[in-house]
Amino acid sequence: MEGHLDPADPMRLRISDSDRHAAAEVLREAAGEGRLDVDELEERLEATYAAKVYADLVPILADLPGTAPGPHPPAVRRPAAPAYSGRIEDLPRHTSSLAILSGQDRTGVWAVPPVHTAFTLMGGIDVDLREAVFTTPEVVINANAVMGGIDIIVNAATRVEVEGVGIMGAFEEGRAKIAAEIGPDSPLVRVRGMALMGAVTVIRKPMPGQGRTRLGRASS
Repeated sequence: MEGHLDPADPMRLRISDSDRHAAAEVLREAAGEGRLDVDELEERLEATYAAKVYADLVPILADLPGTAPGPHPPAVRRPAAPAYSGRIEDLPRHTSSLAILSGQDRTGVWAVPPVHTAFTLMGGIDVDLREAVFTTPEVVINANAVMGGIDIIVNAATRVEVEGVGIMGAFEEGRAKIAAEIGPDSPLVRVRGMALMGAVTVIRKPMPGQGRTRLGRASS
């Protein structure tokens, strides 16, 4: 039936108000850049707030840079991440992560869209952004965990703002394993959503393959 959770097709999952608001922000930003006129903006905003599942947002955002396959603006690369010299269009691009009674990991070098949605029901998800290539200076992670856990992993040079809520659970920035090294070129990751009898945790870790550096000093 309509709205049934199909693990094979996460685009058919029903969206939340926070997902609609995130899409609306993308549209307003595009209008501010002159990519949409006032009538187009109003029409697409109306369609956005009427959207029921993630697939409904695809035609609304598909022709905007950074929201669908196609031409993208230059990647925002973080000082702590290895330089990526290839084409961003060749990288895997994940708009969502889904784990229902299972697990899913997003790791390695991949293109992070402006909005990534992670949902787990009695499962676990790792969204590892340490080696990822950001397509925009600001990324929104909509993370919702029901009796499960979502870990969002960032490196030293990523700014993070945690804006979610825990209900009989935890939605928080966990204890950092390395010191933050925030600079003017650091991207911003906003983590929004809900943890219901589960946990959404942001963790700052060293780059893969590097020795751990403790807060304020190098480990021996």
